[in-house]
Amino acid sequence: MLVINNLKSSIEGKEILKGINLKLKEGKVYVIMGPNGSGKSTLANILMGNPIYKIDSGEIILKDQDISNMKADERAKLGMFLSFQYPQEISGVTLSNFLRTAYNSLKEKRIGLLDFKKLLKEKAEQLGVNEDFLTRYLNEGFSGGEKKKSEILQLLVLNPNIAILDETDSGLDIDALKTIASGIKNFAAPDKTIIIITHYKRILDYLDIDRVFIMKDGLIVKEGDKDLVNEIEERGYEGLE
Repeated sequence: MLVINNLKSSIEGKEILKGINLKLKEGKVYVIMGPNGSGKSTLANILMGNPIYKIDSGEIILKDQDISNMKADERAKLGMFLSFQYPQEISGVTLSNFLRTAYNSLKEKRIGLLDFKKLLKEKAEQLGVNEDFLTRYLNEGFSGGEKKKSEILQLLVLNPNIAILDETDSGLDIDALKTIASGIKNFAAPDKTIIIITHYKRILDYLDIDRVFIMKDGLIVKEGDKDLVNEIEERGYEGLE
């Protein structure tokens, strides 16, 4: 599904990624962990095409197509999705209107209002979100947990091929954490690739994950199965090379 070859990147002249190599398959759930400043969020933003981040060398291949120079909206139309670590508030735009506009901008066939309401209701029920939530302005006045639920609702409605979830679990209480994990499990499918970026083990206890990558100083320094998460929990990141 997604191949990253020797990806190097900098921001404002400072090198952040120093040669990332990954091959990510369909139907798999991947986890990227690492200390603050290791380059995890930079990698997420570069994969999604954030123009602030410059690719110095390397390439990003999506289904045999080089997308390294594509804009974010072009990547989204190819099936990529990034949930933000810090979702922005947009006053005057309801969550439901935002999602319908986003859906119709990404899909070849536009969806009518009634069909979209049916789709949105189905996905909202999966996430335990009530109707009042859908009529609120996007993220305005939302709690941290509500913002993360909004992001996962977008994931379920837009139904991309590749989901990059950047610290979707940060700042959540246990109930919200379970809700978010349930939403991710509902999204998972044989034709989907999920990348979870996190500092913590908590959300991973509720998910079936296939591979764990540890980033440090702009490089993947270790990889393994779910047992590696427990190792990190016990020992921390010190000494990993």
